[in-house]
Amino acid sequence: MAAIAVEADFTAWMGGVQERVEAALERSLPGAQQAPARLHQAMRYATLEGGKRVRPLLVFAAGELAGADPSRLEVVAAAVEMIHAYSLVHDDMPCMDNDVLRRGKPTVHVEYDEATALLVGDALQTLAFQLIAERRLADDPGLHMEMVRLLAIACGSRGMAGGQAIDLAATGKQLSQLELEYMHVRKTGALIGAAVQLGALCAGPCPAALEQYAHRVGLAFQVVDDVLDAEASTATLGKTAGKDSKQGKPTYVSAMGSARAKAFAEELRQGAHKALAAFGAGALRLRQLADFIVLRKF
Repeated sequence: MAAIAVEADFTAWMGGVQERVEAALERSLPGAQQAPARLHQAMRYATLEGGKRVRPLLVFAAGELAGADPSRLEVVAAAVEMIHAYSLVHDDMPCMDNDVLRRGKPTVHVEYDEATALLVGDALQTLAFQLIAERRLADDPGLHMEMVRLLAIACGSRGMAGGQAIDLAATGKQLSQLELEYMHVRKTGALIGAAVQLGALCAGPCPAALEQYAHRVGLAFQVVDDVLDAEASTATLGKTAGKDSKQGKPTYVSAMGSARAKAFAEELRQGAHKALAAFGAGALRLRQLADFIVLRKF
């Protein structure tokens, strides 16, 4: 009964944060009828009413551990989710992964057109930085500037963009586990790591242990994604299942097999828990999110 109560408590917390972030995104995005209306409608289509909001959840969990003001966390979570949404829009385009389904609905370039999808990504990225810049998110101006720097690195050639470039270049090749980690620390892990650090920075300097946690959780997220892509259905995923294999993408499943990949994800989960040991009960939400990320249904 105690385990059920804890799970219900986490589910309620998660739902509350998701609703709060959805409302923050709704407020922050331009109105659907505001000119240029088609672009703004597409931005809202790409961002609202979709996904588990894992990165915003990490922002809130880290921020709550650090004692941050929830109104600051709302802004940071919305900005991080806009960056994530922009990356998905661009990744799905024909010049990248050429996917037609995302979050259970047609991708932006299918629903609208390729030019609009490109502009949606550009506009969401710049709006995210606008949100970070125009609100006071840290008491120390130096920490506020550090937040801008961290988010920029997570987005750029040393982060998501660089990881995607490596991924595209690796199509049709077999990568080792170390090479996969090098790629996914950037492509997936960079923004997840930034989410954790930005949440903590809303209250003060980010402890090194949280960076270690974020690194492990970021890798674990991708390992599980690779397993799900190989084993789950399109209906379950809300995106095209099995496309990595069809496109010759190197994955943790292709590199080490499904069973070993699942075991590796579990190792990363345990490592994430270990990184939080010094924080005691205050890190409960971060522990629960590590479990949520790794123990998603295979």
